[in-house]
Order: sequence, then structure tokens, then C-alpha cells
Amino acid sequence: MEPTTKKAYALAGVDIHLADKVKRIIAQQARTTFRSEVIGSEFFGSMFQLKGYREPILVSSTDGVGTKLRIASLLGKNDTVGMDIVSHCVNDILCCGAEPLFFLDYIAMGKLVPEQIEAIISGIVHACREVGCSLIGGETAEMPGIYSQGNYDLVGFIVGVVEKKNIIDGSSIVPDDVILGLPSSGLHTNGYSLARRVFGIDANPSCLNKSYPGLERSLGEELLQVHRCYYPQLKPALPLVKGIAHITGGGFVGNIPRILPEGVAVHIKKRSWDILPIFKLIQKEGDIKEAEMYQVFNMGIGITIVCSPRQVANILSVLPQAKVIGEITKREDNERVLMD
Repeated sequence: MEPTTKKAYALAGVDIHLADKVKRIIAQQARTTFRSEVIGSEFFGSMFQLKGYREPILVSSTDGVGTKLRIASLLGKNDTVGMDIVSHCVNDILCCGAEPLFFLDYIAMGKLVPEQIEAIISGIVHACREVGCSLIGGETAEMPGIYSQGNYDLVGFIVGVVEKKNIIDGSSIVPDDVILGLPSSGLHTNGYSLARRVFGIDANPSCLNKSYPGLERSLGEELLQVHRCYYPQLKPALPLVKGIAHITGGGFVGNIPRILPEGVAVHIKKRSWDILPIFKLIQKEGDIKEAEMYQVFNMGIGITIVCSPRQVANILSVLPQAKVIGEITKREDNERVLMD
């Protein structure tokens, strides 16, 4: 009965033998990221021994790469999105001051393509090594009838840790504090549905190979620029920081208020940094109003930091790429973010 069962499942679109092969490949790469705290790797649940902390607070987050995956699939370049998902998740828990401990991934596609999965995993492994994070588990799902050929989904799950006394939650932010911004590498992992519509990518994928005035690379290469990970840069400056906001979906208006205590707002000076050419191009090609651009995209600032005025010089000495982009003000109305 066993051969018949396997044949029937294969006819239904799921290849168990290929799935097992892919899992072995993933396991080999994942082991290269293991920290000493990882216990075993063949169980139904991944295990990690937490040690060396007095009052450890676990910080977790999950997110996806979104429709940037469509660009990666069309160009046949899938390693960068693996780096993207790790960077995005690491940045999210960094906003609480957390050190990344371990990461899990979820990859789903209509039919398993080993080369595609290997590329994705190689990107995840590379990014995990860069921040000392263990790729401890995950899931690779073959779902015929759900995903069309060539398309897939990629989701990441991360757990980090921070000492309770070192949690960064924005509660100490007061008027006259300063907000600094660290530059992004491009769109990072949000706004791609709009970008795809603006350039007509789904109807005409060849435009991804086109060069546009102002861009140093092709449109496709520009759109696949890796989501910058800020943990290695920011780690030495964390004791000087009051609040951190990751500028992702929702832009400045949707993310900065998440770290602000009651009674304060933020004044962002839009001319205090250079807008990346890709955002100028999207705005021009799509005839998009400036206000919407700042609500959808990061516009060249990937993460913002709030600190007291007396710490600005110290932080800039550690983070020379950072720019002062605004200040904290007393809240006068319902607006939490003022941009001019």
C-alpha cells in the first residue's frame, strides 16, 4: 500500500521525496548558524536554552516580505529576500532593545523548487550569521492550487531577549528630545504593491531590466536592494536611546506614534535628509501626492531614534550616518506627527 499512497499524493501535486531532500538541504545550512544555546535540531519543536541573564524579557515578532517576492521571482534572484525577512524581524525587536536569539522561517509554494528554496535559505542563513542569530526551525510547504507557478510566500518569526532594566519603550520621551534617522537602502519590504502598479510590472516584467535616469542600477536591482539591518550599528548606542521606531508599512505617520507617550508629538523636518532617487521616480511615474509617499514609504529613513539633546553628539560619534531629522514637541491637538 505504501507505493500507491506515495503515487497518489504525487498525482495530487505533492512530492514527499523532494520535500525530504529540501529539508535536508535546509538543515545543513541552518546548523551553521547555531549558537551554543541550541539544543538538538531533529525534534518536533526547536529548543533553545536561555542563560546568562538576570531578568530576561523575551521579545518576539513575525512578518513577511510581502509582494517584493514577486520581483524576486520574476528576476530569478531569491537570496536577497531571505536577507530581507531576517533584517525586518531583527529591526522590529531592536525597537525594544532586544538581542536576536533565534529565527524560524515559513516558505510556501505551489510546487517545491529546490534551487529557489536553497537561494532563499542561503540569504536567511547569511543574515542570521551577521547578527549571531540561530536559524532554529521552520516549515516548507508545498501547496498546489494555492500558489501559481513561480510564486511563493516567505514569512519569518524571531525571538530575542533584553534585560528588564534595559527595555526601550519610549516612556521617558519628553518635549525637546531629538529624533535622529538612519538611512534606508531603498523600499526595504513595504510599498511594493504600489510600486508594481506604478511601473506596470505584472503586465510588463521586462521593465525591471530598464534603466531610469537617476538610478545607478536597473529598476529590478533597485527594487531588490536588501532591507538594511540596524542591530550591529545601533547596539553600542542602545544605552543612550529613549525610543526606536522601525519605519515600515505606514511610513512615519504609522510607526513613530507607537513609541510616543501621551502628551507629546514629533516634528519631522523633511528637508533634513536626501530623498533616495527611487522614491522620486515612483512619485513622478505614479503622480502620487507627497503626503501619501510619506505614509507608504520610508523615503530614505529606515529607523528613527529618540534621545535627549545632550546625547546627540555621543550617538552621532557611534552612528556617523545618522542625521538629526526632528524633535519631540508638546502635543497640541490630535496630530502625533507633524511633517514640513
